Amino acid sequence: MNNDTLIREKLTLPNEGKKLLLHSCCAPCAGEVMEALIASDITFTIYFYNPNIHPRTEYDLRKEENIRFAEKHNIPFIDADYDVDHWFDLAKGMENEPEKGIRCTMCFDMRFEKTAEYAAANGFDVISSSLGISRWKNMNQINDCGVKAASRHPDMDYWTLNWRKKGGSGRMLEISKRERFYMQEYCGCAYSLRDTNRWRVSTGRDKIELGKNYYSDETQ
Repeated sequence: MNNDTLIREKLTLPNEGKKLLLHSCCAPCAGEVMEALIASDITFTIYFYNPNIHPRTEYDLRKEENIRFAEKHNIPFIDADYDVDHWFDLAKGMENEPEKGIRCTMCFDMRFEKTAEYAAANGFDVISSSLGISRWKNMNQINDCGVKAASRHPDMDYWTLNWRKKGGSGRMLEISKRERFYMQEYCGCAYSLRDTNRWRVSTGRDKIELGKNYYSDETQ
């Protein structure tokens, strides 16, 4: 299916919401979500708050790719704090927790609470996140954290739409390839990088090559 000629489902914000703040984790995950929102004429702003991403060079690369795509579509982009020391403080004692465990819950809570605070202070009545489109994530875990964060603010909703369904996962990959996004090979945090590299070495693979863009050398 050609993504450029795709007829998309018309989306509407929950509870007649007017203004969406979309937490974005990276361009590959956000690309399909952003295009779906644009196609539905939904007003939204990108909120990039991901102090979990390690190292800083990786954080900057993921952020700049997201900015590039947002600017292409004239979508406002909020560049939030990289308060990585606070993230490591919260992660103490969870260094060896598995992916999708309590460390990830803490990480979602931290990011969504900050997203909801910004939304409440700046006139947004709906928040959501591109995190849920990734098949490596637990959708229920993400939605639970998002709903909890939004519930702390009157008249705010967390949009629990499953972005993976109705071809969303496939279009995410199509858009990433079309835009030649940098495609990271681990979730983002130092412990995810450590554990992914341990697994790769145990299966005879090389460690992750940070910053490598697998689409950059392909012909147009």
